[in-house]
Amino acid sequence: MFNFQATIPIYTQLMDEIKGQIVSGRLAAGARIDSIRDLAAFYMVNPNTVQRALLELEREGLLSTQRASGKFVTEDENMIRELRSKLAEEQINKLLAAMKILGFSVEETRELIARALAQSALLAKGGEL
Repeated sequence: MFNFQATIPIYTQLMDEIKGQIVSGRLAAGARIDSIRDLAAFYMVNPNTVQRALLELEREGLLSTQRASGKFVTEDENMIRELRSKLAEEQINKLLAAMKILGFSVEETRELIARALAQSALLAKGGEL
């Protein structure tokens, strides 16, 4: 079940969710998107909300409509890579802003990130912390 934040419009959150699925590869380039009705039922939202999200994604070029076939993810791999990089930068900037609020210096933040990356690499190799 998807938990929506009350302070952000639902259609925007749906857009972000679909973008995440595209950049992660869960929705591959050229993949057909579920119908508006199916998406509305899955996310338990009004079909008009889903329609608005999909139209915005289409305006951004991430989706396209093929008459009588439905909506599809763009096949433009460069666009998907650029979106992935943009979303990653946004997450990094949020992290850096949060660390600054917590009072961490740039060097302290760098050290914590390096430690976390090392732990993550160790776990990926099957090691223990």
